[in-house]
Amino acid sequence: MDLLDRVLATGVVITGDLVIAIAEVPLVRLSLHALLSSVNERVQAPWTDSGPL
Repeated sequence: MDLLDRVLATGVVITGDLVIAIAEVPLVRLSLHALLSSVNERVQAPWTDSGPL
């Protein structure tokens, strides 16, 4: 639980690429980009109405 609390307090970014190739010819490329962070209710939204949309 301490590790999860520490990760959520600071945030973490995960990136990765996966390429599937046959005979050194790339056939499929998958890219992963993920951001994990916590939300603090005490920080006010930068907009004044109900939301950005």
